[in-house]
Amino acid sequence: MELLMVMCLLALFYGLSCLHKIVLRRKDQACYLLAYECYMPTDDMMLCTDSCVKIVTRNKNLGLEEFRFLLKTIVNSGIGEETYCPKNIIEGREDDATLVDELLEMDDIIFDTLDKLFAKFSTISPSQIDILVVNVSMFSPAPSLTSRIVNRYKMREDIKTFNLSGMGCSASLIAIDVVQNLFKSYKNVNAIVVSTESISPHWYCGKEKSMMLTNCLFRSGGCSMLFTNNRDLKHQAKLKLNHMVRMHTGSNDEAYNCCIQVEDESGYKGFRLTKYLVKAASQGFTMNLQVLLPKVLPLREILRYLVVSKLKSAKSQKLKADAGVGLNLKTGIEHFCIHPGGRAVIDGIGKSLGLSDYDVEPSRMALHRFGNTSAAGFWYALGYMEAKKRLKKGNRILMSGFGAGFKCNNIVWEVLKDLDDANVWKDCIDSYPPNTLVNPFVEKYRWIDDETLNFVRFDFSPAP
Repeated sequence: MELLMVMCLLALFYGLSCLHKIVLRRKDQACYLLAYECYMPTDDMMLCTDSCVKIVTRNKNLGLEEFRFLLKTIVNSGIGEETYCPKNIIEGREDDATLVDELLEMDDIIFDTLDKLFAKFSTISPSQIDILVVNVSMFSPAPSLTSRIVNRYKMREDIKTFNLSGMGCSASLIAIDVVQNLFKSYKNVNAIVVSTESISPHWYCGKEKSMMLTNCLFRSGGCSMLFTNNRDLKHQAKLKLNHMVRMHTGSNDEAYNCCIQVEDESGYKGFRLTKYLVKAASQGFTMNLQVLLPKVLPLREILRYLVVSKLKSAKSQKLKADAGVGLNLKTGIEHFCIHPGGRAVIDGIGKSLGLSDYDVEPSRMALHRFGNTSAAGFWYALGYMEAKKRLKKGNRILMSGFGAGFKCNNIVWEVLKDLDDANVWKDCIDSYPPNTLVNPFVEKYRWIDDETLNFVRFDFSPAP
């Protein structure tokens, strides 16, 4: 009897010891966002309607059919007149970008955002950074971009550096996943994530329609973020990472090829977007939410969904995704930060989740003002929420993004204090949302759809 009691006590002690270790381990796994800084390009990089037309007409491979396609695409893209592109494209050297152009583009974005980030959060200096992750999908020089940062800011010799390439528009979420996993192994450390994209050498100069889409959507932008797992800094943090779920459907050939860098028949390099992209995004998103939502939504909402679904199924023998059956995401999430990759993506996800115009407004406005800034796009949308003073302590934010490969990644953040920094929106937030999102191309270039032009040959060559 005494032996049994001793064994029970040992088992209890062992169980309590394991529980204590789990609690301590989870305590050290916190990931706090202390600050972030989005890139604000200079006015000489702005792409207005007339600037876009000049760039398009420089491409001698395009004819009337391609002009009409571009007009339709730009008008329906959701992009406004104040987006930005690299200087070499503005200057007319989109088909002849040099390595210097690429490095200058990266240096402008990376160093500008990091300088402002360190100035904003001055209690942490570059020498106090323990982890550095940079994600640029289309550019990987040697020495690496992380090495350029280490050299510029004279960071410590024992800093852990990581370069991510080829990850697409959801790369900043993947970079954050790298950080949070490293936080599990190192205590009281600080990390920086730099997220941007190289556009200067990747402007498509051919005429294949599926590859011309990227010219209409992608624009210059970037963001630098500062993270820590030091609980002593929690009171200074903006957000806490609560959940992250990543899905990769690259084993499916159609998903793998729906967003891919290739050469067209004429040898022009570009990024091809196929019709399967929407389906790949839908499948990846569904798989991701099946894992994420049980962690986020309250038990009462899940039980309600199961009961109503069962009753509905018993009546019709077929489950229909209507408002009476679908899960109400707003019982566990207050704000939605959909990657501003294009109007169709934003509207499609918004509709599938049952979101209102108010919910998708930050993503639509980020797309309108800055365009698709690749992996940095989330942070322009988040900045809009903050500038509009929407984010209150205790709110939860869902960040959803897709990337080439094909990947779908979701993050749920918890807001740790009321946020109101206007950041890159400070000069224009009062004018958003605008009365209309209609692109001025409609009025200026509607004539190009006139059928009488079908037999006209366009020649934009400069006069001798």
